[in-house]
Amino acid sequence: MSTPPASASESTNAAKPASSNEVRSEALRRRTFAVISHPDAGKSTLTEALALHAKVISEAGAVHGKAGRKSTVSDWMEMEKARGISVSSTALQFNYASSEAPKSVDGVDTVNVINLVDTPGHSDFSEDTYRVLTAVDAAVMLIDAAKGLEPQTLKLFQVCRHRGIPVITVINKWDRPGQTPLELLDEIDERIGLTPTPLFWPVGIAGDFRGLLRRGLDDHAGEAVEYIKFTRTAGGAKIAPEEHLTPEVALEREGDTWAEAAEESELLSASGQDHDQELFLAGQTSPVIFASAMLNFGVRQILDTLVALAPPPRARLAIDDTPREVDDPFSAVVFKVQAGMDTAHRDRLAFMRVVSGVFERGMVVTHAQTGKPFATKYALTVFGRERTTVENAYPGDVVGLVNATALAPGHTLFVDKKVEFPPIPSFAPEHFAILRAESASKYKQFRKAVDQLDSEGVVQILRNDIRGDASPVMAAVGPMQFEVVAARMKAEYNVDPKIEPLGYALARRTDAESTTELNRQRGVEVFERSDGVLLALVSDKWRLQYIQKELPDLTLEPLVAATD
Repeated sequence: MSTPPASASESTNAAKPASSNEVRSEALRRRTFAVISHPDAGKSTLTEALALHAKVISEAGAVHGKAGRKSTVSDWMEMEKARGISVSSTALQFNYASSEAPKSVDGVDTVNVINLVDTPGHSDFSEDTYRVLTAVDAAVMLIDAAKGLEPQTLKLFQVCRHRGIPVITVINKWDRPGQTPLELLDEIDERIGLTPTPLFWPVGIAGDFRGLLRRGLDDHAGEAVEYIKFTRTAGGAKIAPEEHLTPEVALEREGDTWAEAAEESELLSASGQDHDQELFLAGQTSPVIFASAMLNFGVRQILDTLVALAPPPRARLAIDDTPREVDDPFSAVVFKVQAGMDTAHRDRLAFMRVVSGVFERGMVVTHAQTGKPFATKYALTVFGRERTTVENAYPGDVVGLVNATALAPGHTLFVDKKVEFPPIPSFAPEHFAILRAESASKYKQFRKAVDQLDSEGVVQILRNDIRGDASPVMAAVGPMQFEVVAARMKAEYNVDPKIEPLGYALARRTDAESTTELNRQRGVEVFERSDGVLLALVSDKWRLQYIQKELPDLTLEPLVAATD
């Protein structure tokens, strides 16, 4: 992207800067969160349902049934539509006026700005999800009512715990047969050490979802405050109508089913499972909501809970451990780079999370990693694949910068007072494959595609002198990442790639002094990653143990895991 010869500091004179009070007020309206789950827990369906309840779409994208099924707004890649899974993170921004929020002095509903970052559910794309979790203030942990806590959910929860991200739990698919609610709460408590504190309790067993019992808070903790009764709509494409009934009317309508739900709510209070905001923000408890994203039951309650309880943007620690307050001069961190979202233009979109100050389109900022000025003329907010030019943004907002070729995940942008945020660590790869172009005539396009996908972080690209640029090695957390590379090279660059699995299972960081000797060893090959890091690929753990025993002076360091 072209850059004018102005200094970054001069951009602050382009317009009257926003006051500290204005920035803090805008930040307080923002809720920036991600949805994390195991594959098939209903994450993209929930994302769509949240957008429906915010009235930014008129019909949910998931029209259920074999005929006429649509893909969700957040799943824009052809591979995602074909498989019905998310393989890339996307950002959705919309306004939402909560019915539970207090009105302003002039009687107008308080409007919150929701920045929802949809993430891949499949474990092969854990690294993409981790990048997203560096950019949010809260997470919604989605659990399948029948399957309970699954491996990918557990892994992502640990990342949230490590980063101090408070978690709201949604038990989804309550319209289908599943476990009992108390069994699911016990599993959360026992397996991840998080005390579940339900705000809404299901009326009706799994598979017979009639509505929700809203539990009281504070002085009314444990009380059955009201009954929210849902009515199904055709295919779950529209917002489900709600009736708000008193406990007395609920007992008349539902009889023993309501009485059982009310009794279980009292039992939760006796067990100390009532909401405490301080414990929630400290990561010790998790508010729980039962829902059916497919039927749009309980979705409004999820949004209202996020607005009421999830934290707004807060100060972020820089690499030197100094806090960057939300009303400090503008700063942002890039957490995702994505190309190919617009088939009409082969542009490259860098998603940045605004950390402090006000972003104004056209401002000249400083790129912390290079120290160079960077122009922001082409800035967008994104709703799935649709884009809208953004003129300004506040802490918590996610903005896409178009054709920002110098930016990569983990980079910092700022004005005025210098700041650099900690880099985003790469996951240790476990799968490796050689990448070649089927046709030599497409070599130029092949090189462009490899560089693009490498800069986005779709895979790590490794090279050495022996294999050359024509046969780089891809390193990935999971093999499905290779399928994404092949699909995107074909769709975006008209290149048919040839992918050959490589017989290595481990990667270790090494140095130039160790390279010559390591390359002599059987089952070992040294490569250079795009960021200059030298990686030794090893065939298996036994070969690694042998080398470490026989040649202890060689450098073979484990790559740092994201939760270390």
